[in-house]
Amino acid sequence: MEPPVNSIKLSQTAKDQLVKLKRTTKIDRWNVLCRWAFFRSLAEAAPPSLVPLPADSNLEMSWQVFGGELADLAILALRQRCYRDGLALTPEIVAQQFRLHLHRGIGYLAGDPSLRKIEHLTALAIDRSGSIEN
Repeated sequence: MEPPVNSIKLSQTAKDQLVKLKRTTKIDRWNVLCRWAFFRSLAEAAPPSLVPLPADSNLEMSWQVFGGELADLAILALRQRCYRDGLALTPEIVAQQFRLHLHRGIGYLAGDPSLRKIEHLTALAIDRSGSIEN
């Protein structure tokens, strides 16, 4: 399956947020945190805002590193989300939406004060309301 991007370069803000998440969750792999963030954003009902996202950090990974075993599933989920949001499935729009969802998800995870350990990430996956008790 054709990935939306071959290489993912994050903004400095997103990198800083991931550093915080690594420290909080003890998950030491950028790609794992990015996957959680991406799927967290896809779970939101509203589409992400069209905001400019600079690629101004030194954090870069390939699509295969980002997606791992879930690479094809991530592509399908993204394309389905674009379709649901009424967007054209052009390569440019799908790539743009990928970056927007990834950055929004990183912001959501980093800004969640109840996310204090790895178990809270799994609770997010189980609790569809998006809130964490404990």
